Amino acid sequence: MNEGRKGFVMLLKNCKLETGFSTVNQRIVATETASYDIRIENEVCTAVAPQLRPLENETVIDVNQQLVLPALKEMHIHIDKTYFGGPWKACRPLTKGILTRIEEETWLLPEQLPTSLERACQVIEQYIQQGHYHIRSHCNVDPSIGTKHIEITKEAFSRYEQYITHEIVAFPQHGLLRSQVEPLMREALRMGATHVGGVDPALVDRHVDHSIAKIFELATTFNKKIDVHLHARDTLGLYEFNKFVDYTEQAKMFGKVTLSHALALGSLEEAAIRDIAQKFIETGIDLTSTVPIGMPTMPIPTLVEQGVKISVAHDSLTDHWSPFGSGNTIEKLNTAAQRFKISDEYRLNRLWGLASNFVTPLDPNGQRVWPNVGDSADFLLFNAESTAHVIARQQPIQQLILKGQLVEAVQKGEKE
Repeated sequence: MNEGRKGFVMLLKNCKLETGFSTVNQRIVATETASYDIRIENEVCTAVAPQLRPLENETVIDVNQQLVLPALKEMHIHIDKTYFGGPWKACRPLTKGILTRIEEETWLLPEQLPTSLERACQVIEQYIQQGHYHIRSHCNVDPSIGTKHIEITKEAFSRYEQYITHEIVAFPQHGLLRSQVEPLMREALRMGATHVGGVDPALVDRHVDHSIAKIFELATTFNKKIDVHLHARDTLGLYEFNKFVDYTEQAKMFGKVTLSHALALGSLEEAAIRDIAQKFIETGIDLTSTVPIGMPTMPIPTLVEQGVKISVAHDSLTDHWSPFGSGNTIEKLNTAAQRFKISDEYRLNRLWGLASNFVTPLDPNGQRVWPNVGDSADFLLFNAESTAHVIARQQPIQQLILKGQLVEAVQKGEKE
């Protein structure tokens, strides 16, 4: 049952759903659950109740009290340039910082073109198997490969439309100004890229205002969103943050700008973080973090508590930038929990929203808010007691339902 069928109806019996929190001495100590049935039709939930009577010709699956949680979104990956699925390769030593990798790509990416499509497909399959229903991929647009990676990425995603949705960021990895790729960026956006990307207006493009102004010009001209890599630290990074806030306000692009990595948030004073976080909230700027180990990173719990929207992501599975990715976002949430010393039931529970587009079974007050009638039928099923249990013990996915269909084996669609 891997392809959606119009009119197909499926009933999941005996689902364990989270219903609230239990407390002892006014402290949350556990998550309460109850048994529900969920009816799915045309990729959405059409009924959620403790007991539903099967309809005639309805496919019925008894999940035997497996915990049902929302499927995941990968909001920052580069499927177009990867070693995944190929022979083992470690990274070359850095000698010029980020410029080492940029120079490496001038010969590496053309060399990889013959295998790029197949490897991109293998990355997508890995993400599907790890419970993702959506992938946002950054995709190189640079002088060495032009817009070929846009073509490859579109083709790869088209083969898995029965499982996932996607976004494509036209990403000038070698610098929007530095590599003079504005014409190629325009071509990529006309080809269907959903976002204008960018990288380090100061460190790579060497002109903050010109770089950011050009990013917003492209976004407003083509009616696209924005997702930019920012690695600058300390006050230089803060300066860039404030510039993005200003340009977002001027362009009225509220809720359409993502800042990926935003490493300066790991090195700023608390007052400065609070101030810029408030500006992010007011402009709807969201953040993406890989939760890096061994370096300062954004204080995710503090920012989320203030109201900033943050997604965790992998950035790569294995490529010339890093050999350590897995695509296992439950593992990533576990890393975040350990990184920020989160071990109690409530705060572990709240971490799920970092990976699910902020969709969680319970709201912050412990009220059941998912799944409901009209919600998309993208579920993960676990042998687990609660969301906190899944994250802390990295419980494996037992069953996967995407677009209303039980995924028993990922099948790649072929171009007609």
